[in-house]
Amino acid sequence: QVQLVQSGGGLVQAGGSLRLSCVASGGTFSRYAMGWFRQAPGKEREFVGTIDWSGGTAVYGDSVKGRFTISRDNDKNTVYLQMNSLKPEDTAVYYCAASQYETTSLSPILYKYWGQGTQVTVSS
Repeated sequence: QVQLVQSGGGLVQAGGSLRLSCVASGGTFSRYAMGWFRQAPGKEREFVGTIDWSGGTAVYGDSVKGRFTISRDNDKNTVYLQMNSLKPEDTAVYYCAASQYETTSLSPILYKYWGQGTQVTVSS
């Protein structure tokens, strides 16, 4: 059973930066892709980005492309989401997730394990 524990997040002004971390335990972290999703109040869960098992390939949603960067450290069982140039519309609860596969996946149904979520609020 894989457990994901998230940290980071909080309140930041528009244009600022935040970094989210997600530490995995209970599984072989380097064997699966990781993803980040977010959900704003009253909206559906949105794909933010994903990174493959090696960290060599990352894919981003259109709304965050060029501003957010996903990275991973397999020695530390940790995946990161660096968020720059934040906008008020980035306000949401952010979730990390572990895929059942090594390669990148955009669909949340392909992710088996989920973190507890962390609030990111961007003020204008």
